[in-house]
Amino acid sequence: MDKKELYQYVGSMQQVAYVRPIAYEEGRSSGLKAYEVKNGGLCFRALADKCLDVSELSYKGMNLNFLSKPGLQGRGHYDTHGEEALRSIMGGFFFTAGLENICAPLSLEGKDYPMHGRIRTTPGEHLCGDAFWEDGEYVLRIQGEMREAELFGENMVLRRTIESRYGEKSFTVTDEITNEAYRREPLMLLYHINMGYPFLDENTRLLIPARKVTPRDPEAEGHEDRYDRMEAPKPEEPEYVFIHDLKTDENQNTYVCVMNREKEIGLKIEFNMKYLPYFMEWKSIAAGDYVIGLEPSNSSVYGKAWHVEHDCVHYLEPFASETNVLKFTIADTKEELDRWEREFKEKFAGIQ
Repeated sequence: MDKKELYQYVGSMQQVAYVRPIAYEEGRSSGLKAYEVKNGGLCFRALADKCLDVSELSYKGMNLNFLSKPGLQGRGHYDTHGEEALRSIMGGFFFTAGLENICAPLSLEGKDYPMHGRIRTTPGEHLCGDAFWEDGEYVLRIQGEMREAELFGENMVLRRTIESRYGEKSFTVTDEITNEAYRREPLMLLYHINMGYPFLDENTRLLIPARKVTPRDPEAEGHEDRYDRMEAPKPEEPEYVFIHDLKTDENQNTYVCVMNREKEIGLKIEFNMKYLPYFMEWKSIAAGDYVIGLEPSNSSVYGKAWHVEHDCVHYLEPFASETNVLKFTIADTKEELDRWEREFKEKFAGIQ
């Protein structure tokens, strides 16, 4: 509908779509600020106090995201250093890992790097949530800036925009990362996108345009033939991590899909691999820790020490910027899921 037609049915757009600042008031999440976005049946929350990461995602009342055992929490309840970070990683739909380190914690040349870095616990500045008509479309937009900096050290800025448009079953995350220091800086970045129950169950299948699938470690070896399907939960089952060599088009665009045909719902994740040349899959069928994480990244799952050893650390020059765009789209009919599968086969069949 256009604006005049739609306003015959609603007196306020907040009836069907809004961006709303909220704050949590209990438990470990007490005091945590966020933005809640409603776009028809699509609902999500972005954490103003934690990198504008999307903690919760649902569609027509169905939860799509994973939430770890500690649950929703603010910034200061647990240290991010060492293995203690496992008590502060809540999962959510996605969290941003970086900007100095991803994956395992380590000490290197006298400096400590926490698990998955510090940016995921960095509060936003210059925050803005808005909803407005533009060129006949109702735009829902959140913006903010996160700075990772140290006296005599790095000065990295992440500017994030999250945008959705009324009537669409999608939202887009646009990140601009800038080095505002006078020296080149290492940049490690990983988008940890986490699906959970009830979207995720033994009926869930993945469409990943992989040329090759490599297990990360002995625990994952022998399981790579089932990387593309979820299984029923098993008590105390170890996590599996797979490294995917992805196919792209001539512009380095690619995408992956998560589909649950039994529940007639799917999620497509589109991104460009120019600045995100690595892609990993984290699969846990452990009872109580039931999750699939899909991870576009600019660095390997083997972490910072591996890149230093192999002399392949990614650097950002002084005052240089890189931009990543990730688009998340929902399908909610059998016909749409059929079309996605058909288009996936057609797009990647001829790519070597």
